Amino acid sequence: MARTPRPVPARVRILAAILAVACVGLAIVGSVTFLVQREQALGDVNERLKDQVKVLEDVATGEAVDPTDGTSAAVEDLDKNDFQNVDDYLNAVVARLVPARNEASLALIDGVPRWAPQTLSGFSIAENKQLIDRVVRETAKGDTKRGTAVTDQGSLRYIAIPVSMAGDPRQGLYVRAVDLSAELQPVTFAMTTYVIAAVAVLFAIGIVGWFVTGRLLSPIRRLRETADAISITDLSHRLEPQGNDDIADLSRTVNSMLDRLEDSVDVQRQLLDDVRHELKTPITIVRGHLELMNPQDAADVASARDIGIAELDRLTRLVEDIDLLATAEADSYSLGTVDLASLTERVGELVAVIPGHHWTIEARAEGVTVGDQDRLLQAWLQLADNAAKYTPEGSPIEIGSAHSDDGSRLWVRDHGPGIPPGARARIFRRFDRAHVKRSVGGSGLGLAIVDAIAKGHGGHCVVTDTPGGGATFTIHLPPTEAELPAPVRAGDVLQREAAG
Repeated sequence: MARTPRPVPARVRILAAILAVACVGLAIVGSVTFLVQREQALGDVNERLKDQVKVLEDVATGEAVDPTDGTSAAVEDLDKNDFQNVDDYLNAVVARLVPARNEASLALIDGVPRWAPQTLSGFSIAENKQLIDRVVRETAKGDTKRGTAVTDQGSLRYIAIPVSMAGDPRQGLYVRAVDLSAELQPVTFAMTTYVIAAVAVLFAIGIVGWFVTGRLLSPIRRLRETADAISITDLSHRLEPQGNDDIADLSRTVNSMLDRLEDSVDVQRQLLDDVRHELKTPITIVRGHLELMNPQDAADVASARDIGIAELDRLTRLVEDIDLLATAEADSYSLGTVDLASLTERVGELVAVIPGHHWTIEARAEGVTVGDQDRLLQAWLQLADNAAKYTPEGSPIEIGSAHSDDGSRLWVRDHGPGIPPGARARIFRRFDRAHVKRSVGGSGLGLAIVDAIAKGHGGHCVVTDTPGGGATFTIHLPPTEAELPAPVRAGDVLQREAAG
């Protein structure tokens, strides 16, 4: 079986991307700079050779030269008519036109080197057979030529001017060359320095980027480690947000998700434990009666049958209540504007049919709240049903609602035995009752459903004493956003002024 290749760490990928972008940027900047400087240097060489071509062509043809130019000043008094032959003339030209640094000159007679400068300012091309053969070949028709030759001495930019004199059958040739490698040496040196500096910069970026990316990705690494450490049996691990950036927000979001996940798992575990505990009793009862039942005794069979059906009915109610509780905790609420007065009237109409008690509406709230009307109706009716079960038959029960800036309240007030203070915190838990006896049927999930609906609306449910005895269950709903006053229209102002 082939092994799965180890993934490249995000730290390495990010650093590689940064270095790649930096490398491309430095390469583009360096290339553009090198090409611009190189073209500028070549342009200076070409311009210098162009001026020299003009001067030397004027000298070779015997025309007047411009004395304002430095090169022209060197040959200003040089007249070809003052010389008897080409040899003497070229000797004078070579002596007068001293080559500058990185330059060379040479005079040829019939293709053979004859005169070379005696100064040390330039370099010699007298032994460069490749250049000599090329310029002799190119100027065979008597035309001045310019070009670039790649020789053993390097790349040479040259001009070759044929020179002839009347009465002298020999053909003279004046050659001037510039060493391009030497002229471009400052540019090459600058580029070499740039490359070394660019490599150093990339190295520095790599080192700094390695530590910076490591620091930036450390929360993600801790997130991975925390995720690896979390299991269904241990959801207590949390991240420590550092800073106020996106990664810190991610850590806080993950912590919030883990909190919700842990709460959900705890609720599921508690529900399973409670359901398991509640199922044991009816199963034990049904099994015991079936084991003790005499199949030959019709009365015993009928009694066992009635007990089994009763327990199965209780299990059915338990499953239905569990389904209601799961739905109430699923946050599936259709929020809207709920008129409290209408809701109070509707609850009063529904509870009036519950027998055994005298129902009255004690107060009706004037106002609205934001919530799921069906869920609130369900929770309020559950409180009423719970009060009817646990209070003596014939005792009065009041319902009512109130609305203020602090929120809304929906209550059910009975006059039964009341709830002991020590039991008020646990009666909203699943399958828990204030009284140990099971004389009253039910799954023990009614108040848990009410509490889940109240929390689903951002509120809570509490129980207090009723004056004179009994318990008052109240659903507290949070306040809604304050309504802005309607703008006063100009017509209203005029009417008020007219009335005044």
